Amino acid sequence: MDLTQARETKAQLSDFARDLAERHGVPASPYAVGDDATPADVVRAPTLSLGLAPHGDGGFGIAVRYRLGVPTARSFVRRLAAEAGDAVDVRRTGRIRTLAAQVRPPVATARALGETDRVRPLRPGVSIAHVDVTAGTLGAFVVKAGEEGARYVLSNFHVLAGSPSAQVGDVVVQPGPADGGRAPGDRVGTLAQVVPLTPGEPATVDAALALLDEGIEIDPTYPVGAVTTTAVAAGGEVVAKIGRTTAHTQGRVTAIEMDDVVVGYGDELGALSFDNQIEVEGTGGAFSRGGDSGSLVYREDGVALGLLFAGSETGGADGTGLTYCNPVDAVLEALGVTLSPR
Repeated sequence: MDLTQARETKAQLSDFARDLAERHGVPASPYAVGDDATPADVVRAPTLSLGLAPHGDGGFGIAVRYRLGVPTARSFVRRLAAEAGDAVDVRRTGRIRTLAAQVRPPVATARALGETDRVRPLRPGVSIAHVDVTAGTLGAFVVKAGEEGARYVLSNFHVLAGSPSAQVGDVVVQPGPADGGRAPGDRVGTLAQVVPLTPGEPATVDAALALLDEGIEIDPTYPVGAVTTTAVAAGGEVVAKIGRTTAHTQGRVTAIEMDDVVVGYGDELGALSFDNQIEVEGTGGAFSRGGDSGSLVYREDGVALGLLFAGSETGGADGTGLTYCNPVDAVLEALGVTLSPR
């Protein structure tokens, strides 16, 4: 199928999945479970994620993703696959979670392959976080039009804020607290802006900015040079990222325009559903693990495609999990910033 046909088929299958859910009396999305639902109830919802899977001939099939261990979801998948015919790519995802570090030191640092030490000048890929969060990854440096001299760090909401109760002006440290970062000695800036995440409402990006303190030196150089341009993921691209936990890894974009990607955010936010996401599978192992949240995902030619925020540790073609990224242009637009070369 060409892109237009694939999008039309995806929309039809989405309607079909909702009809199935209604007929069988099960929730089709994490915000259809009722006002008295707990976060655990939401995570158990047999939600199916649908997107577009690139084919080698330049066409597309329908990407169908479902979580391991949910019998109702498997039943729905069989019905969807029969409806879609040969143009379907079915994968199990495992439980999808945000990818901030899950534990405190010394265990968190011992498991990391990336840069968990105090790093100056700052550079993409190092450990960073809100002073009350564990640790994530510094994704990129960005600037705002009209703010001469102000420099910002781009990462995820759950890395630089961590909670809806976080306030603009909260301290951000490098390395993150899971790697020993403490205020005031490791302070590099303050929380400046977030894209709010709201329980019960679909989201597109998990993103936030930290305003760097004066005098903090930076080095935006990546292995491919400073990443300053962006593109919309078309599917099939070979990509890479530098993360706090798994360092430099490579992968391939296995699906685009993924809707209803349900991600666990813990007790405060429960499970949130994300639309229009990019899926990446690692080549030669996992593309990401906890602590890699906030990494910028870019093509071999240094063009940015996405901001890494979530993934599973099981599922996928080789069993090492799947990674999910916000489209980078959506992130930059939501925050009103551009990538900075310096």
